Amino acid sequence: MRAESSAIDRTGIAVSTDVEPPAPAADRSPAPAHRRSGTLQAALGVTAFSLTFPATAWGLTGFGPWSLVTVRCVLAAVVAGGCLLALRVPRPARRHLAGLAVVAAGVVLGFPLLTTLALRTSTTAHAAVVVGLLPLTTALFSALRTGARPSRTFWLAACAGAATVIAFTVRQSGGTLTGADAYLFGALLICAAGYTEGGRLAREMPGWQVIGWALVLCLPLSVPGALVALSYEPARLTAHSVTGLLWVAVGSQFLGLLVWYRGMASIGIPRASQLQLAQPLLTLVWSVLLLGERLTPAAPLTAAAVLVCIALTQRARG
Repeated sequence: MRAESSAIDRTGIAVSTDVEPPAPAADRSPAPAHRRSGTLQAALGVTAFSLTFPATAWGLTGFGPWSLVTVRCVLAAVVAGGCLLALRVPRPARRHLAGLAVVAAGVVLGFPLLTTLALRTSTTAHAAVVVGLLPLTTALFSALRTGARPSRTFWLAACAGAATVIAFTVRQSGGTLTGADAYLFGALLICAAGYTEGGRLAREMPGWQVIGWALVLCLPLSVPGALVALSYEPARLTAHSVTGLLWVAVGSQFLGLLVWYRGMASIGIPRASQLQLAQPLLTLVWSVLLLGERLTPAAPLTAAAVLVCIALTQRARG
């Protein structure tokens, strides 16, 4: 944009000069590099999330479901709160509190609790159905909450990817439905709301602060909840249970969400959410390596189909 200004020459006559203002620094940064960085961060978040179900299964070998969820919230909040204090981050504005409460209810408490309760009786493969549906549900929540309107190609690719993942994970679990499905689908809805609100807030404040303040907000509930849960569910500390607890607390609940929200803020909620189509397959790989579950021959074909869907959603215009 050219800005027109008036100047006085030496004769005292006003003359018109055209001034070309310098472009803002943000405008000179290449958009493709920004998108690549955001995509990489979102992918790192997906990788961290893919380990959540196997780590939860490890944690359940020494902790009850309620104690595992509450203790992981406390540990993650201590790490996040320590970072906020060390960096002297000011408290969030009042206008951000409602959004942070949604993130806390959906991502910090709701999703971990419901999926942990489900994993008492469900395999990690069956629970991966939730993750397969989460990208599409997050995109729907985003369209309703932020007014995002992805293209038709985007929706077709997203639906195809979700259908592929669902078919694969249901086949992995033998095609049967269990009582844990109510927990899983409840977790799906509440997590999509938390992801959407967190992605929106990450455009106004750093992503790590979004999850950090959400974790701190839960301390009045998670601390007494952990004390009560541990009194009813005594912990049995083993290498697997402690490792699982530490991963879901620090890896999934804090570091994973940190890079995930930064990625969503960079490339948009709908596109970032589609990277999660690969999460069930990664979870199944970890389940084979860490839990000894058997992987069917359909996995490579499903992985190829999902990667095609991800490529299409990343190229589609939003």
